[in-house]
Amino acid sequence: MKLRRGQLLVDPPASSSSDIAFILIIFFLVCASVQPETGLPQFLPRTEAKEEKKEQSKNLEVSITPSNIVLNGSPLKLPEFSKRILVALQAKTRPQDKVVVVKSTPDTPYDQWIRVSQAIDNAGGTLTLELESERTIIVD
Repeated sequence: MKLRRGQLLVDPPASSSSDIAFILIIFFLVCASVQPETGLPQFLPRTEAKEEKKEQSKNLEVSITPSNIVLNGSPLKLPEFSKRILVALQAKTRPQDKVVVVKSTPDTPYDQWIRVSQAIDNAGGTLTLELESERTIIVD
């Protein structure tokens, strides 16, 4: 029996493996370079277990809409709002009285919301958000 010695083994092309390695390196670099988003840091007040109704004053309420800012029922523009919130918060002495409740509509621009929250922070107020909540009221 006679064996063939002239036949060589064929190697796969090496150019495709370097392309795959380069693509994998790019993929892992892109995935590893994700940075966390930064924004305006806000510290929200905690609710307390005991309620002090006799010493508690009424909180300031701010509503933000795309067209204006409403402070305790009176519509204002941003420069006037900054002055009025500063005066209102300077009249309060205790830190727990300087809580400002902020409501906003879903179509409020982000930059307007940030400007209002910065004005409250610059005036010395503590920003708190009013979120939608459901309550069940039982009437006897």
